[in-house]
Amino acid sequence: MNTDIALWMVQDGVVTGAIYGLMALALVLVFAVTRVIFVPQGEFVSMAGLTLGTLQLGQTPGTVYLLVGGGLLVAAVEMVQAARLGLLRQRLPRLILAWIILPVAMAMLVVWLAPHKLGSWVEMALTLGLIVPVGPMLYRIAYRPLANASVLVLFIVSMAVHYALTGIELAMFGGEGLRTNAISDWVLGSGSMKIGAQSIWVVSASVACMVVLWFFFERSLYGKALRATAINRVGARLVGISTDLAGRTAFLLAAAIGALSGLLMSPITTVYFDSGLMIGLKGFVGAILGGMVSYPLAVLGAVGVGLLESFSSFWASAYKETIVFTLLIPVLLWRSLTARHLVAEDEEE
Repeated sequence: MNTDIALWMVQDGVVTGAIYGLMALALVLVFAVTRVIFVPQGEFVSMAGLTLGTLQLGQTPGTVYLLVGGGLLVAAVEMVQAARLGLLRQRLPRLILAWIILPVAMAMLVVWLAPHKLGSWVEMALTLGLIVPVGPMLYRIAYRPLANASVLVLFIVSMAVHYALTGIELAMFGGEGLRTNAISDWVLGSGSMKIGAQSIWVVSASVACMVVLWFFFERSLYGKALRATAINRVGARLVGISTDLAGRTAFLLAAAIGALSGLLMSPITTVYFDSGLMIGLKGFVGAILGGMVSYPLAVLGAVGVGLLESFSSFWASAYKETIVFTLLIPVLLWRSLTARHLVAEDEEE
């Protein structure tokens, strides 16, 4: 290995690590607020990449059916609950607007604009409009009814949601992969050391997300409410904070981060219907390295995972996945040996 190869691998590792860092941010966010180890986080990445690729082909993505179907299912669940509480007439207009009219309007807009190929920025905006609302829908359907369950039960539910979404993606997009057009073809540098604009976009987005999340949690009222929910759900309820709103907000942000990651990653590598699991798992490794509590440490851990994967692909390409996931063993062992107390379930309600 010479200097040029080493520098290229560092660049590749940092860019890949930035994507894993975005995954780690979302995983830490969801786990801190809801105690859910959100295994399907990577599915937002693959859905966004495949949706954008389909739009760039001038076709209507199958995600429109997922959005409309999810909205109808949530509306039905909410109506049944409202009827049981005797509040159906009061809540019905808002439910119809939020879960039926808006998703259908978004789907119709995409169906109308898709054949026109209006450019990357419009197509990315449409992709975000299709993918991001799926996050709160998943929370309402799969996780809110089990909000007080143990972490193990929530993890099992996450695995079930992952397999369901993977099957839905296969039905919507098929087994063929897609790679989208780059945002810009601009290249910085010369000779053997060149940095593409797409790489700069990926790293910049990761840093920007971390800054925005810091500002959101430190300066905004909703962010402080989410922090309170993460620290003590019962105490948050006692002071009037809606844990349901906190959960929906966490899943909304996670879906937005995942969709953004898919938009940034799809020009770099081909995305398949099952690509999300491996991306999400490597983001999870980064989040574990950060202790599942610190956003900056989670990003640094994810960048470390990206660098380790990049250099492993040179020295031992066939074992790079094994090397990355083996990294969890000493970290978890060290945390287990240095833990001062047992984690107790404080959700007795």
